[in-house]
Amino acid sequence: MKLLLIEDDAEVASYISKGMKEAGHIVDHADNGKDGLFLATTEKYDAMIVDRMLPEMDGLTIIKSVRGAGNTTPALILSALGEVDDRVKGLRSGGDDYLVKPFAFAELIARIEILARRSGQDISSASETKMLAADLEMDLLARRVKRQGQLIDLQSREFALLEYMLKNKGQVVTRTMLLENVWDYHFDPQTNVIDVHISRLRAKIDKGFDSPIIRTVRGAGYIIED
Repeated sequence: MKLLLIEDDAEVASYISKGMKEAGHIVDHADNGKDGLFLATTEKYDAMIVDRMLPEMDGLTIIKSVRGAGNTTPALILSALGEVDDRVKGLRSGGDDYLVKPFAFAELIARIEILARRSGQDISSASETKMLAADLEMDLLARRVKRQGQLIDLQSREFALLEYMLKNKGQVVTRTMLLENVWDYHFDPQTNVIDVHISRLRAKIDKGFDSPIIRTVRGAGYIIED
């Protein structure tokens, strides 16, 4: 993988870069937000690791700017701020994952590999290249979602979440199923990451339309029905 690391702490940056390179990955490093944003918008990466508190431009502003430019490169936010509100704000800014400092390198690299794999997974051999639910259409090959002919811009995690739910249309998908199949977590991270992403997805595919696509099944999970 080719990774972008935006981290101003020299010791942390060295630790991450060394570990990633030993694992066979390429790492570009920026020690401030301005240079980080430049690299993020001019180079192509498989994933980004972005510190939240940076000189010149903070990490959340970087991610918002990148997303505003239509760049869907998966981004993991690193931060010493670990309260629920901090994590929610990070995810809502466009981050795909959030890891609190101090962290174990094994967890960091596992999360990055999952993000990159989910973003670049090979779907060309899928038996279905288009999936429908009511007036919503997902094109897997073009990685495009439309509702009533209106193009809906989804981030990589939102796309993967909707894809999994459409593949299980008519069935209740539980939180455990989503954690295992969309996030590749085989444990409960004890966060509201699913709720946040479902909320973001609903805001894009349901808000402003006559009827919701995603329905909550209280105490069980979520379901998509025609």
